[in-house]
Amino acid sequence: MTIKKSINVLKEKIKIELEELIKNKKTILIVSIKNIPSSQYQEIVKKLRGKAIVKVPKKNIIFRALDSSGNEAVKKLKNHIKESTAILFSDMDAFELAEELASKKSLVKAKAGQESLKDIEVQEGPTDLVPGPAITELGTLGIQIKIEKGKIHIKEPKIIVRKGEKVSAVAADIMNKFNIKPFSIGFIPLAAFDTKEGKLYLDIKIDKESTLDNFRTAFGKALGFALEIGYISKDTIRFLIRKAAAHEKALENLVPKEKINEHGKTQNPKENSEENK
Repeated sequence: MTIKKSINVLKEKIKIELEELIKNKKTILIVSIKNIPSSQYQEIVKKLRGKAIVKVPKKNIIFRALDSSGNEAVKKLKNHIKESTAILFSDMDAFELAEELASKKSLVKAKAGQESLKDIEVQEGPTDLVPGPAITELGTLGIQIKIEKGKIHIKEPKIIVRKGEKVSAVAADIMNKFNIKPFSIGFIPLAAFDTKEGKLYLDIKIDKESTLDNFRTAFGKALGFALEIGYISKDTIRFLIRKAAAHEKALENLVPKEKINEHGKTQNPKENSEENK
C-alpha cells in the first residue's frame, strides 16, 4: 500500500468516526484552541475525559463528515469552523459543556503586547523584592513604595494596565515578579449544535463571577424597588408597616388637633378663634 493510499484510508476512517459521533452525541461544540500551548491543551483534554470527546481533524474532513451525516441542520456548523478549532462531542447540554470549559481555564502570566480585558492592579502590602533595579521599574509605572526591613513595600494600590490597553514590557516584568496572572487560556466556545433539538447556539459566554455579581446587584436593589411599588411579602411587610406609621404621623402634624373646651366639648382652633371674636 502506497503512502498516499494509506493517508486516504486514514482520512476515511476519521470521517466515518466523526459521522458516528455526529449521529450519536447530543451536543456538537466548535471551540477555538488558538494560542493554547500543547501542554495545556493536553491538560484540558485530560480533564474533559468522560464528559466530552475532543477531536482536531483537518477542516475538509470535518466538512465531509457534516455533509455525509444525513443531518441537514448540522451543516450550519460549517460557517463557524475556522483555523485552530477543535470539535467536541458530548451527551451534556451545550451550556453545561460550555460551563465545564470555563472552569477548566488556566491562569497565565502576561506578555508584552497583549491587550488587557480588564484593569490590572498591583495591591498594597509587603513584597519579597529588595531595593535595586525594581525601584526604577516600579517608579516608571507610578507605584508608590517604601522600604521596610530591607524589602520593598507597596504603599497603595495602583492600576498598571487599563482595560483595552496593551501590556508594556515593564508592566509584564513587574507582574511576573509579583506572580500576577491576569490572563486565562482555554477552549473558547464558538458555536454549538443540539442534535436532539436541531438547534444551533452562537455566542455562548459563560461568566459565572459576572453573573453572580449581577445577581448580587439585583438582590440589593430588589427590596427598595418592592417597597417603592408597595409589594407585600414576608420580606417587605415590616418595612411597609413602618412606612405607613411614618406617613400617619406626618398627616397628624398637618391636621389641626381638636381641644376640649370648658364645657367638655371638643373644639378645634378655628372655633376658638371665632369665640375670641
